[in-house]
Amino acid sequence: MDNTQSPQALALVGMPGAGKTLCAKHLEERGFFQFRFGGIVVNEVSRRGWPVTPENERIVREQFRRDEGMDAIARRALPLLKAALATHRSIVIDGLYSFSEYKTLRTELGAAMVVVAVVSTRDERYRRLSGRSERPLTPEEAETRDHQEIETLEKGGPIAIADYTLLNDGQPQELLAKLDALVEKLGLKP
Repeated sequence: MDNTQSPQALALVGMPGAGKTLCAKHLEERGFFQFRFGGIVVNEVSRRGWPVTPENERIVREQFRRDEGMDAIARRALPLLKAALATHRSIVIDGLYSFSEYKTLRTELGAAMVVVAVVSTRDERYRRLSGRSERPLTPEEAETRDHQEIETLEKGGPIAIADYTLLNDGQPQELLAKLDALVEKLGLKP
C-alpha cells in the first residue's frame, strides 16, 4: 500500500464464517459503499432460474473462473467498483476470493487498496455457519467448502498477504470495535 495516502478501497478477506459480511454491513451502516463479490455469483444463479444454494453458487463460481480466468469476479466487478469510487471517498469490498482477483484489483482498480483478513478458529466458523439464517451449512458442508475454496479458488493467497488481520474470537461488538479502530487509523471516510 502507498503510505502517502489513505486507502480508497478496503477489501475484506477470510474463510466462510470468519465475519467478513458482519464487518462489511457495519461499514455500510456507517455510510460506506459496500460491494459483495458473492453477489455477482448469486445474481447469476438467480438469472439462470436456479435456487440459490451453496452447491449452485459453487457451480457458477467455478464456471466463471474456468471460462473467464481466476480473476473473473474481479473483472466483472471492476466497472461497478470504479463507478462507486467516482462518487464515494472510500469503498468496501466484501469477499475478495482469489489471489488472481487480488492482483487484478491491485493493478486495475485505480485506487489505493488495503486488504484486511478477518480470521477465526475453524470450530467457531463452523458453529456460526450452521447457525446463520441465510445459507446455513452443516460442519461437514463447511469443511467441504473450505477445502474447495482453498484448492480451486486460490482463497489462501489474499488472506496470507493481507495488510491487516482482525481476530474474531469474541463477541461481534468486539470485532466491530477492532474494525472501527483500524478504519480510524487508516483515515477511511465514507
